[in-house]
Amino acid sequence: MIRRIPHCSHWGAYTILVEDGRIAGVEPLALDPAPSAIIHSVAEWAKPDRRVLRPMVREGWLAKREGSDRHGRGRERFLAVPWDEALDLVAGEIARVAGSFGNAAIFAGSYGWTSCGRFHHASSLLKRMLNLAGGYTGHVDTYSIAAGPVILRHVLGDDRACGGQANTLDDIAENTETLVVFGAMSPRTAQSEAGGIGAHYLEGYLRRIAERGVRVIHVSPLRDDLPDWVGAEWWPIRPNTDAALMLGLAGEIVMAGRHDADFLARCTSGSDEFLAYLRGKPDGQRKDAAWAAAITGLPANAIRALALRLVDSRSMLTVSWALQRAHHGEQPFWAALGLAAVAGQIGLPGGGVGYGYGSLGGVGAPFSVGKSPGMSQGVKPIDSFIPVARISDMLLNPGAPFTYQGETRHYPDTRLVYWAGGNPFHHHQDLNRLSEAWTRPETIVVQDPMWTATARRADIVLPASTSIERNDLAGNKRCDLILAMRQAIAPLGQSRSDFDIFDALAQRLGVGPEFNEGRDEMGWIRHLYDESRTHALRAHGFLMPDFETFWERGHAPVPVQRNHVYLAGFRHDPAGNALDTESGRIVLGSKTLARLDHDDCPAHPAWLPPAEWLGEARGDELHLISHQPAGRLHSQLETGAASMAGKRHGREQLRLNPADAQARGIVDGATVRLWNARGACLATACISSDTAPGVAVLPTGAWFTPVGDGPEISGNPNVLTLDIGTSAFGQGCSAHTCLIRVAPHAGDNRDPMRTYQSQLADILPDLEETP
Repeated sequence: MIRRIPHCSHWGAYTILVEDGRIAGVEPLALDPAPSAIIHSVAEWAKPDRRVLRPMVREGWLAKREGSDRHGRGRERFLAVPWDEALDLVAGEIARVAGSFGNAAIFAGSYGWTSCGRFHHASSLLKRMLNLAGGYTGHVDTYSIAAGPVILRHVLGDDRACGGQANTLDDIAENTETLVVFGAMSPRTAQSEAGGIGAHYLEGYLRRIAERGVRVIHVSPLRDDLPDWVGAEWWPIRPNTDAALMLGLAGEIVMAGRHDADFLARCTSGSDEFLAYLRGKPDGQRKDAAWAAAITGLPANAIRALALRLVDSRSMLTVSWALQRAHHGEQPFWAALGLAAVAGQIGLPGGGVGYGYGSLGGVGAPFSVGKSPGMSQGVKPIDSFIPVARISDMLLNPGAPFTYQGETRHYPDTRLVYWAGGNPFHHHQDLNRLSEAWTRPETIVVQDPMWTATARRADIVLPASTSIERNDLAGNKRCDLILAMRQAIAPLGQSRSDFDIFDALAQRLGVGPEFNEGRDEMGWIRHLYDESRTHALRAHGFLMPDFETFWERGHAPVPVQRNHVYLAGFRHDPAGNALDTESGRIVLGSKTLARLDHDDCPAHPAWLPPAEWLGEARGDELHLISHQPAGRLHSQLETGAASMAGKRHGREQLRLNPADAQARGIVDGATVRLWNARGACLATACISSDTAPGVAVLPTGAWFTPVGDGPEISGNPNVLTLDIGTSAFGQGCSAHTCLIRVAPHAGDNRDPMRTYQSQLADILPDLEETP
C-alpha cells in the first residue's frame, strides 16, 4: 500500500509516495504551475552512501583534544562513539571554551540551507541554544546577498527592495513598457526559495511580459540568463561593468536635460553631487554613452537610444543579486537606484527599480503580510559578529580590525567552530586559503546529514536526519502558503533531528527547560502554525484552517500583498512617508560615506574598476562566472539525477564561447584545466555561443575533491575565486570577480565521485565491526 506524504523543500512542495518504508516516487504540488525537476532527486537522501550514520570523532582529537594536530583534519580516521559520549564531548567543549576564553571564542556557522523547515532550522536552533548558554560569534548577511542589502539599508533605509518587496511582478507584467534586466531573470535560479516555496510564478509573469510586447533589454554575459521565448535583446556586457552602463545611461539623460528635476529635489538627497559626477566635474570625465561603451564593450549608439527610451516610456530596472557578489558590489545596486531616480520612474506602476527577481523563487511574487513561522533564536547576550564571507580572515587574523557599515570592530580569537546545516567548503571563496584557516581553531564540530567536505574536516561529527525523516513546516515572507513537512521514512542509522540534538546539549549545559519550553516536535510545530494563524486573523481578518486540517491537507494559504508598487506612498508624500536614511529621502550623495572616506565605496554611485576584470586581463585570461546550476541547490543532492544531467564524465561543465575554445585548442567534451594563482580544478568543456567572448561559466556545488598536490578534480570553482570583501563598507563576497586561464588537460581520468567515496572510506571505520 502506498502512503502519500506531503512535504516541502527549498525547490518546491511535493507529495512523497512511500511503500514499505521506501520512497517509491515524488509528485509535485498540484497548485504549482512550474514545478522543479529537482524534487525527484529527494530519494538520494534515503541512500546511506554519503550519510553520516553514527556520531564520529577524529582519532587524533579524541586522544589529545585541543592539543591535537589540526592538519590531521580530513586525513585522520574517525572513531564511532555512542551518542551520550559525543554529546558530552560537545557540551564539554562549549563549556571549556566559554569558561577559558569567553563566548565570543565560539563561532556558530552556517545559515541553515540543509532544510527549508522552520522548526528544525539548524542555524536557528544552534544559535538559540548558544544564546541561552552565554552567546557566540555569528555572522551578518549571507553569501547570496550582502553588499546589496548593506548599501540599500543606507540609501533607502531598509533592504526590502532586494528582499521581495519592490514592485511585484504582477505589476511589472501589466504596466511596464521597457524592462531592463541586469543579470538574470531565470526560472533556473527561481526554482529555490529560503524557507520553501509552494508555487513557482516567474515563468507565468515572463510569458505575460512577452504577450504584451514589452521591450526587454537583457544585459548579461550569458544569453540564457533569460529564456529565449521572452524575445529580449541580448546585450553581452563585460562582467562587473554594469555600474558603468547604468551611470552612462543616467549621464545621457542628464546631458539631454531629460532628468526628472522635480523628483530629485523632492525625493532624494545629495543629487547635486551625483549629477556633478555624471557631468564629469570631479574628474573631468563625462559619464556618457561613449565612456560606458569603452568600459562595457557595448555599442554607444544603443546606450544613447536606451537612455532616452527610459524616460519616454514606463521603465523598470531589475538587478540580479549576482551583480553585488563582486568587488565594489555595492555600486551596481546604488547606480541602478540613481538611474531610476534620474529617470523619475520610482513609485510609479510598472516603474522604478527592484533587485533579485528570479534570484530566488519568491522574489517579486505576491508576498505574505502575515507572520511567518519560525523558531526564535532568543536574546543575544553578547555583541560579536563578522561579515558572513570573512571566515578565513577571522580564523587567520584573531584580534585584527575590520570595518562594516561605518564601524571598526575586531575579529575574535576563535577556539571552537560549531557548523550546523551548511558547507563552507562549497560556498566560501579561495578554498585553499580556507583549508589553511581551518587548521586554526582548537575544535570543530559539524552537525549534518551528509559527509560533506566540511564534515570530513571536523573533529566531532553529529549525524542529523534529513527533512524527510522528521516532521516540520515551511513558509516565509515570499511564499503564499504554509506547507506541512510530514515524516516520510525512519531516520537512517543513528541520525537524530536537529531539535533533539540541540535539546540534549541544552540539557547538559543547564538550559534545557528554557530551550524546549516544555514542547516536543509536534508541540512546537502546532505552536508555530497557531501563531501564524492567530496573527492572520487579528491583523488581517484572514481565516486560515485549523491545525488538523492544515496538517492533513498539507498546505494553508496566508494573507498576501499583490500588485505592489514600491515607494508609491513616498513618491506622493516624501515628508509624510520619510525613509529611515540620514535625510529621510533616497540618498544619492551620502554624508556618512563622505565622512568615512573609503577609497572603495565613495559618497555617491560610481564606477570603480574591480581587482580582476577583462579590461585589465592578459591576452589568455578569461572572466569566470560561477553561477547556480540547474539541477541542484548549492551542493545538495549532487548525486541526484537532475544534478548528474548537468555533468559530463563525472565533472562539472565549463561553458566557453566558440572563439575562446578555438583559440585554446579546446573541443567540446574535452577535459580542461582551469587555474590562477589561487588554485586549479578540472572540468569538461561545453562550447556555447550563449556565452559572451572572454567569459567562462562553471556552476557551483561540485563536492570539493582535491587530490594530492594536483588540481581539484570535480570542478569546484571556489578553488579559483577571490576571497576579498566587496568594500570596507559592505564586506560582501566577491565571488564573481575572478580571472582564470584554461587549457586542454590530458592524463587524469579519475571519476570524481568514486574518488570522493574512496577518500571517505579511508577515514571511516567499518561500522558493522564497531561495537
